[in-house]
Parts: sequence; structure tokens; C-alpha cells
Amino acid sequence: MTKKREQWGTKLGLVLAMAGNAVGLGNFLRFPVQAATNGGGSFMIPYFIAFILLGIPLMMVEWSIGRYGGKYNHGSLPGMFDVMWKNKVAKYFGMFGLFSSIAILIYYTYIESWSLGYSFFSITQSYFGLESFGEMQNFLTSYQGLNTSYFSSIWTAYGFLLVTFGLNFYFLYRGINKGIEKLALIAMPALFIFAFIIMIAVFFVGTPDPVNHPDWNVMAGFKYIWQPDFSQLGNAKVWLAAAGQIFFTLSVGMGTLSAYASYLKEKDDIALGSVATSSLNEFAEVILGGSIAIPIAVAFFGLTQTQEIAAGGSFNLGFVSLPLIFQHLPFGQFLGFLWFLLLFIAGITSSVAMAQPLISFIEEQFNVSKKKAATIVGLGTFAAVNLVVFFFQFGFLDEMDYWSGTFMLVIIALIEVVVFAWIFGMDKGWQELNKGALIKIPKVYYFIIKYITPTYLLVILIVWTIQDAIPILLMDGINPEQVPYRWLSRGLMIGLMVILSVLIHFAWKRNKDRQAQKMMEE
Repeated sequence: MTKKREQWGTKLGLVLAMAGNAVGLGNFLRFPVQAATNGGGSFMIPYFIAFILLGIPLMMVEWSIGRYGGKYNHGSLPGMFDVMWKNKVAKYFGMFGLFSSIAILIYYTYIESWSLGYSFFSITQSYFGLESFGEMQNFLTSYQGLNTSYFSSIWTAYGFLLVTFGLNFYFLYRGINKGIEKLALIAMPALFIFAFIIMIAVFFVGTPDPVNHPDWNVMAGFKYIWQPDFSQLGNAKVWLAAAGQIFFTLSVGMGTLSAYASYLKEKDDIALGSVATSSLNEFAEVILGGSIAIPIAVAFFGLTQTQEIAAGGSFNLGFVSLPLIFQHLPFGQFLGFLWFLLLFIAGITSSVAMAQPLISFIEEQFNVSKKKAATIVGLGTFAAVNLVVFFFQFGFLDEMDYWSGTFMLVIIALIEVVVFAWIFGMDKGWQELNKGALIKIPKVYYFIIKYITPTYLLVILIVWTIQDAIPILLMDGINPEQVPYRWLSRGLMIGLMVILSVLIHFAWKRNKDRQAQKMMEE
């Protein structure tokens, strides 16, 4: 007997959960860094082009694949591809979606826990009094266990990780309607309220030092973000960075959106839902995320130093520069608390989505309860996250982030759009996309999804492979001390893919044997 699948309780809950899936740390940390290091306003033009030609089409494709697979009781890509492709190898291509989402979850929860820790450090003023960039950077690395300047051991960070992990799997344990949807209905409005408060505070910063630095002000930061330098548009690096950010920001290429969409009813709207989700995410990223970190950093550090800080990565901007700034703002400890709590909320609404595909797979293919499936995934993920924590200083996280969180996303997205538009068939796909639609999708997207999006993805994949993947694969320029740990990171990822492939094999064999036995009994 096939047990009844869960469904979303409300349309608002669905859209907020989908938006929570997409809105993550990348909206408030990675986006400002990518914009600052790729020409500011020059970055925004290819960014919006990638959003139209990659982001929206892939969002529609993932929602369509998910709802279609849900009709056949599949909440993960292996089953979805199997019913769309009807080929023995289809389910194994779906394995990459399970791999990417769970591999990212392994290290993402650790970074997510930093924001929870720093919200506590802000309200208790633990880092107040550290006035230089070097001191604040030392505070972060000490928290990460790289030195003992401010923390005697890694156990403070580990404690916040335990709390973060516990909260993630508490909501997952409660299921779609009572867990994830309830989280989204509370967390997403809170996230937008906190972001608005911080954004308004940024506008009041003005010019902090008008005597010595009259050109260091918030408006200069906004000008940098929004005034394009058209000469930069000939730089392929800017276009690649923009496309990469779209993948991160919309959470496409992981199968998480498809997993959520699988809990829709057959004629529930997905056209308006996918557009609404994309719009909410872009509002959070461009309007809110773009109005906080870079403008306030330019006001306090100037444009040149802000670019240098951004070049050091998202952690330097979010966890080093902004804590320095909060100390010089009215109600700084409160604003710091809100900023890092905002990051934590953005993180947890994304991380619960990453676990859902594998939970759905285990629950449905092995006929176990949601709670048991969540427990299995939780224990396995927690065992792996310890490697990230204790080998962080050796590049373990960086290695996982590139292969599972960057390179693999493009591969999976390309597989998804090819399966949807070319194997399942664009005519059937277009019909599926428009079934129950509350808005009319422009016909141009038929051609964009079928031709432009896969071509765009293929070009990105080829260029990234040549420019980045081959040098990273060969570990060019890597500290020899890190090499064994990076191989261990690769070993973990390869092991995950092998385990998932074996699980898929036995799941299909088990179900085939059960069907054969049922036919014999009848």
C-alpha cells in the first residue's frame, strides 16, 4: 500500500519555503563580494542577463520536474528522472542531485553556525574593543580553531554547531507541513524585517568622517554598485562570475526546488510560484543584500580598501569588516545581533532544503517513516561535518565547496534542462509548466529553455573546466601541507557518490522485486 504523501498547507507557506530555500548566506555575503570584485555596476548587467536566461528558466524547469515526479511519489531527482526519461541510467544521473545537496549541507551548516555564534558575540559585545582589521580577523580564526588568541579551543564553535544542527533536524523531523512550512512562515518575514532595519540604519550612516575622508560615504557605495563601467563587459570573468552567482542565489542545480515542488498537487500553479520565488530572492539579494555590506563598508573604509576586503572573500566582509563597523554605530551591538541573526535565518531556511531530497529518497524508496529517514540523514551528515570542522584549516571545506557547491551545480542544471527539454520533450514540458498556471508565460521562454539555457550552461561548463577545474583538480599552487586533507575531502565526496549509487541500485531492485512478488500473488 502506497502511503499518502505530505502536501503544503498554504500557497503562502509554499512560496515562503521556496524563497527560504533560495535566500541564503549567498544573498547577503557572496553577492556583495562578487559585485565588488567584478566591477560593481559592470557586474549587474551580466547578472540580470543570467537571471533572465538561466535563473528563471531553471527555476521553472525544477518546479516542473518536481511536480511531475511528485505525481509518481518521487521527491528526489533519481525517481523524477526515471519517470521522465524511462531509461536504466536515468536514475543514476539523478544521483548527482542527491550528492550535491547533501555534500553542500555538510559544510554549509558549519558556516551557518558561525552566524549564530556571532549574533551571540554581538549582543554580549564579545568582540567590542577590537579596533583593527587584523585583530578582528584573528578573532574569527581563533573561533575557527586556528589559534588560541581569543578562544582556548574549537569547542565554542562546536557548541554553536550542535545547536545549529539540532535546529535544522528538528524542523526536518517534523516534516513538510509542520516543520519546514512553519519555519518559513516565521523565519522569512523575520528575515525581511531585520534586513529592512539594518538597511535603514545604513542610510543614516552618511559620511562617518567628513573631515578626513569626505568622499567615503554610503552614496559612493551605492554609486559603485549601480553605475556600470561598460568597458568591463568585454571581460569573460565578469560574465562567468555573474552566472555563478545566479546558481548560488537561486539554489538551482541541487534538486532542492524539485524536492519541494514534488509536494504540490497535480494542478497547483508552478508558473506564478516560480516567478514569485525568483522575485523574492532577487529582492532580498539585490535590494537588501546590495544595500548593506558594500555601501556601509565604502563609508568606513573607502572604495579601494572595500575592494581589497572583498577580494579576501565573503568571510572577511561579513565576519571581519562589519563587526568593526558595528562598534562605531549607535545601537551597534543590537544591529550586529540582527545582522548575524539575519544570516542565520537565511542559512537555516536553505540548509533544511538541502537535506530534504535525501530524506525524501530514503523515505519513499525504502518505505521508512519521515522521522526515521531524517534521523538517518542527520546522523550521517553529522559524522561527516566533523571532518570539515577539524580539518578546516587544511582547505577541506574549500575543496568541497568548489566541486559540490560550484562545479557540480552547473553539471546538474545542464542535465536537468536536457532531460526536461530534449528527452522528456519541450512540448510536453511546456504543457506541464503551464498546467494550472495563474499567469501566461511568454512563449519566448519555450525557446530559451530549449536552446539558449542549455547552450549558456554548456559554454559556462567548458570555460570553467579550462580556467578553474583543471588547475584545481591538479592542485596548482596548493600548500603541500594541505594536499593530503584535500584528497581526503575528495575521498569523502567520491564515497558519497558511491554510497548514493549503491542505494539507488538496491532501491530500484527492491521495488522491482516487490512488484514482481505482488503480481505473482495476484
